[in-house]
Amino acid sequence: MTQASESLDKLFNPRDGEHAQGGVWLVGAGPGDVELLTLKAWRLINSADVVVYDRLVSEAIMAEVPPETLAIDVGKKPGSHGLKQAQTNQLLVDLARSGRQVVRLKGGDPFIFGRGGEEMLYLQQAGIACQIVPGITAAAGCAAASGIPLTHRDCAQSLRLITGHGKSGEPQLDDASLAANNQTLVFYMGLKWSASISAQLQAQGRNAQTPVAIIENGTRADQRVMITTLAELAHTVEVQQAQSPALLLVGDVVHFYRQPVSINAHSSNVAAPFMATNQPAISLMAK
Repeated sequence: MTQASESLDKLFNPRDGEHAQGGVWLVGAGPGDVELLTLKAWRLINSADVVVYDRLVSEAIMAEVPPETLAIDVGKKPGSHGLKQAQTNQLLVDLARSGRQVVRLKGGDPFIFGRGGEEMLYLQQAGIACQIVPGITAAAGCAAASGIPLTHRDCAQSLRLITGHGKSGEPQLDDASLAANNQTLVFYMGLKWSASISAQLQAQGRNAQTPVAIIENGTRADQRVMITTLAELAHTVEVQQAQSPALLLVGDVVHFYRQPVSINAHSSNVAAPFMATNQPAISLMAK
């Protein structure tokens, strides 16, 4: 795959004989399984001039990018940001103004903790055509891959998606309604602040024995599910050395977790293969 550093200067120059402005598609890549890409996302990835992608886009999905397509990594890692958000915004504008068709590829869904709204607004203010292609967000994809229903008529009548990393770092969970037992809470990017999340939820009144699933690399071949309790959450993260990307799923629906079973992909009754993880769940909950 072409390296950005080798051709960016040439790329920002308008194409010979062309003056038309390009456009940007903010595309959701889903949680990692390449087969969870939408058809529209796959088509755009294969027809773009440039793909600007994040760290959470899986290697399997990046393998779908044609070899001749320029791929630019703007991913942010904990403690190391390749490009600041403002620089990424301007990069998209500059690429489009050079006449290129740009796919801004994001893990999950662009509008759910993906900063897609910020990029869309910047592009619109710059007069750049921008379209959104939704993707399967991590909460839905990872829960489904783990066999955990996010809602259930008997125990979870509502669902809340919460950032586990606030604008200034530690999240502030000062909403007393988070203690309600009949809802599922899903924390994105919450590993670093797992101790704080646990303490704050318990301070709001959530039972310390509320079950929690830590879903690491959800939907991918190396998916790992760790089942614990709110009281033991931080300890489990530390002992099991949970790694990002991972979700924290809090609520009674976690009781429904069962280790997945492989389904024969060639069965006439199966529309698509379901590849179960070979990694066993790690459970620290009392029997």
